[in-house]
Amino acid sequence: MRPNTPSLPAPSFAGQDILSVSQFDRTKLEYVSGVAHEMRVLVERFGGADLLQGKILANLFYEPSTRTSSSFMAAMMRLGGQVIPINNVQYSSVSKGESLPDTIRTLESYSDVIVIRHPEVGAAATAAYYGANPVINAGDGVGEHPTQALLDLFTIVEELGKVDGLTVTMVGDLKYGRTVHSLTKLLLNYDVTFRFVSPEILQMPSDVLDAVNASGHAYEQVEALPDAVAGSDVLYVTRVQKERFTDLAAYDRVKDLYVVDEELLTQAKEQMIVMHPLPRVGEITYGVDDDPRAAYFRQMRNGMYVRMALLAAVLGRA
Repeated sequence: MRPNTPSLPAPSFAGQDILSVSQFDRTKLEYVSGVAHEMRVLVERFGGADLLQGKILANLFYEPSTRTSSSFMAAMMRLGGQVIPINNVQYSSVSKGESLPDTIRTLESYSDVIVIRHPEVGAAATAAYYGANPVINAGDGVGEHPTQALLDLFTIVEELGKVDGLTVTMVGDLKYGRTVHSLTKLLLNYDVTFRFVSPEILQMPSDVLDAVNASGHAYEQVEALPDAVAGSDVLYVTRVQKERFTDLAAYDRVKDLYVVDEELLTQAKEQMIVMHPLPRVGEITYGVDDDPRAAYFRQMRNGMYVRMALLAAVLGRA
């Protein structure tokens, strides 16, 4: 007989805030991915469950959002919970001068968990400091987007079956793109090789590169996209974010620099995936959508499963 081997207890997220990818080690990442997979099976078979019946989510978005806001709402409703959607903050009490701490304290009077997107780096941490209920960071300026990174990692696992040994190529706006900042830091828990493709003015910030160097991971920075496609297992494409530029002339010079099309993918592996946090504004042509390697819409749906897992976990129901 195989001897009984004690299993490690599952990590507990009950009552915790989700603010940064730095909170996650490999054990926690595997736990979240495992629960997200269970949520996927649950939705595909039954459409949802009543795990969070009686719970209320306050969805507080200071910046425009379609995918992140909708997926959190869908995640909560798929689990039987209810949502207070606040997507037009400029029309709320904030326009009257209400502070973020007071907004958080007000909303937690009506809800059990708060999801916040805010244009200022550190706003989610401020919200968590003043709030008693769990706070989930849905993006803070050019800082972090931890739930996006978690769904990106989940997508890689679901699509390719592994993370160790992969070459991950990130393309486009690496300076302002909080999704690539968070995903890079998250992937430092695995044995991966990085390729960073961007114009000089949009290169990966030094703090992210310092983290990569400190971890001993290999990476290269290149400006030509065709040189980086061959050999990549994951091609993670980002749009150049016009809203982050103060110099529109600089934006115009780089906005169409990288385009992933059908011809470019002839140089790519047969077993690889193209990812994008969306929205896209021309950096991936519509002709790529029918390529089985185009994973970005599956990636979006995976966001709902991961956010279902996180909501259930922080509310003690995972």
